[in-house]
Parts: sequence; structure tokens; C-alpha cells
Amino acid sequence: MKKLVVTIDGPAGSGKSTTARFVAARLGYTYLDTGAMYRAMTVKALRNGIDPGNEHLLAEMARRTDITVETHPDGTRVFTDGEDVTDRLRGADVTRASSPVSAVKAVRERMVELQRRVGAAGGIVAEGRDMGSVVFPDADVKVYLEAGLGCRAERRKKELEAAGMPVDLDRVRNDIRARDVFDSSREHSPLVVPEGAVVIDTTDLTIEEQVTGVLDEVRKKTGART
Repeated sequence: MKKLVVTIDGPAGSGKSTTARFVAARLGYTYLDTGAMYRAMTVKALRNGIDPGNEHLLAEMARRTDITVETHPDGTRVFTDGEDVTDRLRGADVTRASSPVSAVKAVRERMVELQRRVGAAGGIVAEGRDMGSVVFPDADVKVYLEAGLGCRAERRKKELEAAGMPVDLDRVRNDIRARDVFDSSREHSPLVVPEGAVVIDTTDLTIEEQVTGVLDEVRKKTGART
């Protein structure tokens, strides 16, 4: 059976990362965490003392940077130029700098190249903000997850607390609101509902229900049980 390219896009806190990870596991596919790839690029920029606002230096760095994603028993590991940087990806400094770094055209172009290389043979579940619209416009299955702001803020707060980073809910809500505006209005590859995507509102759904919703779309495409 042909291995498909499945894309899951959506704003922060919509559940796309967890859903994509479980869908990939159910299908036996590779989980492509594109947000982690952008964070990996940001880690390198910070290590090299490059200001996130310096598009020229970021462009030069991106062109000579290789980022790979591997699936391990303990989860997805991300490598920058062969170095495992997974444990650095969620640092506060990386979180603050990742949005401006990812908005740089040359960085996004390099990422598209790397991501398409991973997806060339199919058998991937790619999640992000421009997977179905830019990176894989001809994907076999496109899904866009959305949820209310309050719900997304609660989810992100729980994630951060689970990682040992207690935060104020109002601050998380404001950060997500600002990220929504930034992602939707940026010049290069803005966050949009991809053409042909199935929109799923996850506000009142459990993770299992979200996963089932995506797998239903895969089943419709393949005619097989998932």
C-alpha cells in the first residue's frame, strides 16, 4: 500500500503536536515535528551569537545548516549538523527567538528543502503551520486543527508546568494571542487553512478523539482500516 503524506496544521495549542505524534505511531509513519526543526535552527543561531533580527546572517547560516529528525524509543530526536540538540529546544531563550528566526524567508526556504527531503518517500505525518499550504501542497491528507484561545492557553500552561516551568495563565494566553497574530500576518508562509484541508475544532475533544478524527480522513483516502 502506498505510504501517504499527512499534514496537520494549526495555531499554538490546538493539539497538533500530540495528535500528529499519535497518528504517526498508529500508522507506523515518521513523525515530522517541523516546529522542533525551527527551534533547532534557533539553537544554532543563539550559539553563534546571531541576533534573531539579523536576516542577513540568519540566511547565511541557514544555507549551510543541516537538520535531521530521528524517531527513537524515547521519542523524536532532533539533530543540527549531526549534534543532538533535543534537550535545548524548549529553553526560554529559544522559545523567545524562534518566531523571528522562523519568519526569515531564507530560513523557511532551507527548511522547506529539508522537510521535503524527509517526506519524499511518503510515510510521514508532518505538523506545523505551513505543511499543507507550502511544504506539501499536494499532500494526500490535509488536516487543520483549531481551538478556542482559552482552551489553547490552558493546554500550553499544563505542558509547561509538566516540564517544571510554572507560568501565569494570563501571560500564556497573551503570548498565544500574540503568536497567532504574528503567524497569520507574517510575509512568508503565513498560517492559513490549506486548500483542501479538513478543519477539526478540538476545543471539546480528547486527544483520542482528535487522533480518531485524523485517522478517519486517512481511512477515507486509503479505504483501509487504521
